[in-house]
Amino acid sequence: MIKDKKLTENFMLSEFLYSKWFDKETQAKVIMLYNECKSVQYNIQKLANQLQALRNELGVPVIVNIAYRPVFYELSKGRDGSSKHTKGEAGDIKAQGLTPKYVASKIEQLINSGDMLQGGLGVYPTFVHYDIRKTKARW
Repeated sequence: MIKDKKLTENFMLSEFLYSKWFDKETQAKVIMLYNECKSVQYNIQKLANQLQALRNELGVPVIVNIAYRPVFYELSKGRDGSSKHTKGEAGDIKAQGLTPKYVASKIEQLINSGDMLQGGLGVYPTFVHYDIRKTKARW
């Protein structure tokens, strides 16, 4: 069962698939699409591994606000559907008791030391976007 599947020491699959922003119908479709797409499954595992490295460094829980957002959901929100979230490659996160700016600085340190993968990093007032796009992108 998805809710019980552990991806890493501290992350469950449900954290990457469930969101308070999904209604019941949307949530069911997200799960269905995840189950059908091996590349999304692979990417979510890879993302979870990176976030575990961050969690280990910070020593506090890392909360995934939202991760996998399929194309249909992105389009329904007026977006173009090209987000890294649509491939399971991105997570919008926060860390317990830490500012987004601090979390982003730790991600940069981990990338520079080779302990996290290079990717996209965006700092917002209440969260950090991190993705595993392989190339450096900052905003």
